[in-house]
Amino acid sequence: MHRHNFCAECGARLARKGWRAWIGGPICDPCKLRLGKSGPVRSMAAVAIIAIAAFALGRCLRPPPPPLVVQRAANSPLSDLPTNFNATGKPATLKARSGAEAAQIDDDPSTLPSTGLSDDVIYLCGARTRKGTPCHRRVHAAGERCYQHQGKPAILPLEKLIVKR
Repeated sequence: MHRHNFCAECGARLARKGWRAWIGGPICDPCKLRLGKSGPVRSMAAVAIIAIAAFALGRCLRPPPPPLVVQRAANSPLSDLPTNFNATGKPATLKARSGAEAAQIDDDPSTLPSTGLSDDVIYLCGARTRKGTPCHRRVHAAGERCYQHQGKPAILPLEKLIVKR
């Protein structure tokens, strides 16, 4: 590989040591400063500016995302009305009553709003975990296990696996 021994601009001797001998061009350091040739730094800055400009242009020209549309089947049991998550479980008429009347009505389960889940009995998995304690994940039927404990026996009796409301 040919290495330059003299500067192409001023003719001064190029005395480079180590790795700079392999990457140095035919111009000495004072001539580089005088001519403004900083080589790799200038080219890396140009590449960075072009990359940032291309990224910004791509972001500006990107089309907006389509609106989110949730579709349901015609026979869906879900209501089309908006849900109010701030409402409590009791009807508004119970709040306005006196303490004695409200306590008497609270004991009557027929006055509570029906959520559809009150009739279902929920069970716990009850299988032995790695820690040795019973699993507390909820399952739909007695004797069922959660996805992680399929096929394992329960370590608690059936009476203790029922979730009390």
